[in-house]
Amino acid sequence: MARLMNSDNFWDIASMTKPQQIPLDLGHRNAMGREDFMIADSNREAVAWIDRWPDWPAPALILYGPPASGKTHLGDVWQTKSRQRLIDDIENWIGNPEREEELFHLYNIAREDRKSLLITALSPPNDWPFVLPDLASRLKAAPAVGIAPPDDSLIAAMLVKLFHDRQLSLEEDVLNYILPRIERSYHAARDLVTRADSRSLAGRKGITIPLISDILKESANAEE
Repeated sequence: MARLMNSDNFWDIASMTKPQQIPLDLGHRNAMGREDFMIADSNREAVAWIDRWPDWPAPALILYGPPASGKTHLGDVWQTKSRQRLIDDIENWIGNPEREEELFHLYNIAREDRKSLLITALSPPNDWPFVLPDLASRLKAAPAVGIAPPDDSLIAAMLVKLFHDRQLSLEEDVLNYILPRIERSYHAARDLVTRADSRSLAGRKGITIPLISDILKESANAEE
């Protein structure tokens, strides 16, 4: 059901529109030394920009999105391919005069030497609290592409793969129980799988609807 693109580097799950259509026996494949990256509508444009390199219209590309959305993974894939500079978590740079000076210097070197920078962030550059106006003007003019929160098909595929990676069986009825109840975020999917794994090991039980129900209730209560 899943089909590969770009020389087996990424999984494309565009055809996975219903939970029961997702195969529960996905194998594990490496993508440039990293785990598989699943392509869906929420991240397709970002992947296209990574594939487009070195045909970028500026020395830098900004890749932004929520935590655990795959920014660092895509950055690692790009860096392996390009041997260029990756700057992860730009929030640790912006607002600090010395670090902004360093980044401004790196940008200028990249432009002069016809090199590239890939910068990952949680938000687009228009939202960043710049100190240096010259750096702000350059990065705000650079192409920026976002990764959106995952849709149902991507959440489902992520859950299947995350459970599989931990050598845990996820039955279709359990998956169908999870999907209408879980928060639509990458973090929520990873957190659920981590907690389910720990709970199943402690109780020496499989992944069942009652186990998942308890975890989801605990998560909901913790947020109140």
